[in-house]
Amino acid sequence: MLRLPLKDQDGYLSTETLGGAKHFGVWPLNMAARSCFGSETWPDGVPVPHATLELELASVEAVHDGVSELKARGQRFLHEARTEPWGQTVARLMSPEGLLIGLSYAPWLHENRT
Repeated sequence: MLRLPLKDQDGYLSTETLGGAKHFGVWPLNMAARSCFGSETWPDGVPVPHATLELELASVEAVHDGVSELKARGQRFLHEARTEPWGQTVARLMSPEGLLIGLSYAPWLHENRT
């Protein structure tokens, strides 16, 4: 057992107290599917991700700029930048290696910065 200090938030396990990471979470596939596709199941035509990596950017504008830059280079997104009900702005894509990657801005991770 890893004994990580994870809090259960309706099935999403996470912490913001793990050294070296602003946020660490264990996101069940059904929650990822709901967030990406509005369904409890992952679509048949999209490879199931092996893991999720969210890249925290400096602002909402940076998320939109990142999407524009990657799309100009031919990257396809599972969904465009949008603000989730919990306040995070995120756009997601699948990497060739099977990672679900989010370009993200979560305001609470930027509070009390020195």
